[in-house]
Amino acid sequence: MTTWAIVPVKPLSQAKSRLSGVLSREERIGLCLRMFIHTLDILSHVESIDCTLVVSKDSNVLTMAREHNARTITERGSPQLNQALEHAKQMACGFGVSTVLVLPADLPLLTKEVVDEFLSMSANPPVLVIAPDRHGAGTNALLTSPPGLIEYDFGSNSLNCHIARAEAAGARVEVCQLPSLGLDIDLPEDLELFEAERIGTSIPKSEE
Repeated sequence: MTTWAIVPVKPLSQAKSRLSGVLSREERIGLCLRMFIHTLDILSHVESIDCTLVVSKDSNVLTMAREHNARTITERGSPQLNQALEHAKQMACGFGVSTVLVLPADLPLLTKEVVDEFLSMSANPPVLVIAPDRHGAGTNALLTSPPGLIEYDFGSNSLNCHIARAEAAGARVEVCQLPSLGLDIDLPEDLELFEAERIGTSIPKSEE
């Protein structure tokens, strides 16, 4: 079984605009870069992941990804997450992969052990493994085996949308309830929760 991880990354100029009330533009970019590199480093140590594919419109992000031994694909046109992910998935399928993991680059509590546990739930396909965000509405990690099991539907209430699509396709659904996968950084309160949990993670506190 061949597994690829797809990591979508927004242009840095658009980095975490909802944090603008608590972080400057430079601080937001720095935070995004640290979380991105953290994600790549974690994935590089997961033995069952054969390749990490970064999809982004930002040339600096793509260069950094290649420096960390990831494959890259350039997002064309205006940023559209689901379209970009479908394009990346098609590239992965061209290499004959059997499993695709979509993982955002803003999960600061991510660890190798967490990814291993998530992947361990993917036995006996067809299967969809999904991790909800801490609000129980969004999707913070999504695995499909086979890769073309469903079309991606990230956005409002994506958790239920992805589950419904998998069930309609006759696949088994596994919901992975791990707090470290539930915390993504979008809002000031997310940042506060991260700071409260920061001890034991490899993401340093933002410099003033």
